[in-house]
Amino acid sequence: MPLSEERLVSRLRARDKAAFNEVVLLYQQKVMNLVYRLLGNREEAQEIAQEVFVTVFKSIETFRGESKFSTWLFRIAANHCKNRIKYLSRRNFHRASQIDDEVDRLSGDTSDGPAMFLQARIERPDKVYEGMQMQAALRRALEELDEEHRTLVVLRDLENLSYEEICDITKLPEGTVKSRLHRARMALKDRIDKYTK
Repeated sequence: MPLSEERLVSRLRARDKAAFNEVVLLYQQKVMNLVYRLLGNREEAQEIAQEVFVTVFKSIETFRGESKFSTWLFRIAANHCKNRIKYLSRRNFHRASQIDDEVDRLSGDTSDGPAMFLQARIERPDKVYEGMQMQAALRRALEELDEEHRTLVVLRDLENLSYEEICDITKLPEGTVKSRLHRARMALKDRIDKYTK
């Protein structure tokens, strides 16, 4: 564990609120991205992301330093998502599709959103539209994957975590992660093909 990370963890253990704020600033976007991709619902993701940071603050003593702090944090986030998915499925909650909201946001409904960035980079509107359609297909396909497959695809392909980090988060052996990830990618490809044909 890097020295700066060690200091941050020891400050957290001492219940230093400034250290907690640093952790939130450093990791809030990554945690939010992860939980949103796993849950597929922005409101649920915001709630769970907050719970993740509260859990980190309350249970920092359980962090043993055997992995990176961020890996431990992502494990907490993934576990919170797993529990939330089980809770929601028992109550027949259907994840609200955020795709239309995202398309509206990307199409220019906000002045400070990615649409401005996209327009600055891509001059052809048809290419922007194709990209948005592909993004929508990917989101739909991800939502259809079972929870374990979705978690592996998100951690490896969207969050770019190493196999070692994924093993630490999921508590699965590397061979199992690789074989399940392969199956998850094949299932994802089949679903994307369904939406893009």
